[in-house]
Amino acid sequence: MNDPLGDMLTRIRNAQMRGKSSVVSPASKLRVWVLDVLKDEGYIRGYSESKLDNGSGELEIELKYYEGQPVIQEIQRVSKPGRRVYSSVKTMPVISNGLGIAIISTPKGVMSDNAARDNNVGGEILCRVF
Repeated sequence: MNDPLGDMLTRIRNAQMRGKSSVVSPASKLRVWVLDVLKDEGYIRGYSESKLDNGSGELEIELKYYEGQPVIQEIQRVSKPGRRVYSSVKTMPVISNGLGIAIISTPKGVMSDNAARDNNVGGEILCRVF
């Protein structure tokens, strides 16, 4: 698999189109950090991590709905393995006039665009959510 984060985002997108309450994805540190940001910002209910018999981990992501509609209307990968996208604090994008978030990988960890502005750090724009 070339893009594990893109795979997880696609699994979330597909599960929400089908109205599923949860989705399973292989575990990695980057995926957990992105899920932490999604949980803190209120886009998912939560997630749980479990170990399989072969030693690999698995994440069960609990999706969130409001009045029958998914809370995540759109989730897109911005920085891809073939084209990395970086941004400074001054050029950080504003998603849907502040209604959405961009998830940024900074030297201080993975955080939302608002938290990156507060900490005055830039970094790689992983994805955008609204």
